[in-house]
Amino acid sequence: MEELRSPIILGSVFVYLVICVAVGVWAMRRTRSVRDFFVAGRDLGILVTGVAIFSSTMSGFGFVGGPGLVYRLGMSSVWIIMTTAVSYAIADFMVSKRLRILAGVFDTISLPDAVAVRYGSETSRFLTALAILLGIMGYLATQILAMGTVLQSILASTEVFAGTGLITCIAISCSVLVFYSVTGGIIASVYSDIVQGVIMVVAGVLVFLGTLAVFEGGPTAATTALLRDDPESMGPWGTMGMIGCLSWFFMFALGTAGQPHIITKAMMIQKLRQYRWIPLVTVGGYTITALLWISIGLVMRALVVAGDHPELASADAAAPEFLQHYAHPLLAGVVFAALFAAIMSTADAFLNIGTAALIHDIPKALFGRTPANELFWARTGTVLLALVAALFALYSYYVNDRLVALLGAFGWGTFGAALVPAVAIGFNWKRATAAAANVAIAASLVINFAIELADIPIPHGIHGGTISLLVSVLLFFGISYASEPAPIDPRVEAIMDI
Repeated sequence: MEELRSPIILGSVFVYLVICVAVGVWAMRRTRSVRDFFVAGRDLGILVTGVAIFSSTMSGFGFVGGPGLVYRLGMSSVWIIMTTAVSYAIADFMVSKRLRILAGVFDTISLPDAVAVRYGSETSRFLTALAILLGIMGYLATQILAMGTVLQSILASTEVFAGTGLITCIAISCSVLVFYSVTGGIIASVYSDIVQGVIMVVAGVLVFLGTLAVFEGGPTAATTALLRDDPESMGPWGTMGMIGCLSWFFMFALGTAGQPHIITKAMMIQKLRQYRWIPLVTVGGYTITALLWISIGLVMRALVVAGDHPELASADAAAPEFLQHYAHPLLAGVVFAALFAAIMSTADAFLNIGTAALIHDIPKALFGRTPANELFWARTGTVLLALVAALFALYSYYVNDRLVALLGAFGWGTFGAALVPAVAIGFNWKRATAAAANVAIAASLVINFAIELADIPIPHGIHGGTISLLVSVLLFFGISYASEPAPIDPRVEAIMDI
């Protein structure tokens, strides 16, 4: 069967892409309004919502970027995974229930809608939408770069398509993604997540078991080889050190409550009482799929260190290289399909929330209304966002040499720093003011992008998103206490009391 490896893998991915197109066509028939396009008509159940959350969180960030981080930094990135249970619990407790009730009472279809209702401020709506637009550039670039990297790895193993470049692979992947997103909106994303989530969980378990037998001598020999090469990388803090790892832990644990692709899923569930079970589905699914994140990164590094595999051209190639050379062909086909499933699901979600910000919220904040034929413009905006994100992905890869996971971490930090104060804290604290929310969002964007674009070094490996999150939280509390308390809509106040 080994001689059929390339056809099996390529066939599996092709079948998945065909399924994406079919789901897009099916979902288009159910997408009749902007409400359907952005929040799936608020008609989702427990399993669909829970799986949609964990699969959109894992995505190319975890399936491609995660092993790359472990390959380069050792155990440092495990501190991202360790936040899972805490982070989802914080997001659920602080935001989800209130956001769903708010959506039902005020018929909000986006996070900036909800922020505008909470603070009674169109400026807050505009800044929240701007933060989402800027944040998704890093995230969408992560997904698009991951798609291109994976597809290029698959085609490189074939005789006919071996010379296909990254730009061509990104163009092919984006074409399917855009069709999928434009036709079905968020409905296409969340309903396909059921199949995608199951594939991801199965793939995570099987790949983990497969990695145990790859290195001669088993996990013990692999660990010994890594310790001999770089003892620090296998320590509890990896190569980043204690402060750097804890900064990641803080940013990912608290920052989850500000991730729009996660918390806006709360607005889509049909019955509020069902939400108590969502974190169980989400944490369970994410934890199992994270086995792939750790195991592939460590095994590939051990194989390279022992001289059993050539040094990787890029750390992001760890997962594709493992699947191409060491996984059973059928398993490799399933996992490559799972990679595309996770990546496209997340990319679709980001395109959706970004389009909502661009077409629904910014016009509403600036002109007091949304454009006529909003569904048409939503689909047009989706195409434009995908194009801009693809260009940013190529810039990051060829000019700035960023790993997939580091792009994802930048997007996560942008969202967390901008939205945790205004949303996670502001939806629970009545003393919070619109001025505080506005300053916190604006300041976090300036700090985060200044650190990123100017490549400002931060001591001890502290992530720039952590710095901007700390500053935005302090500004939010300080300005709220220094400002006169603003009146709150009685209905909003009643929701905050729940």
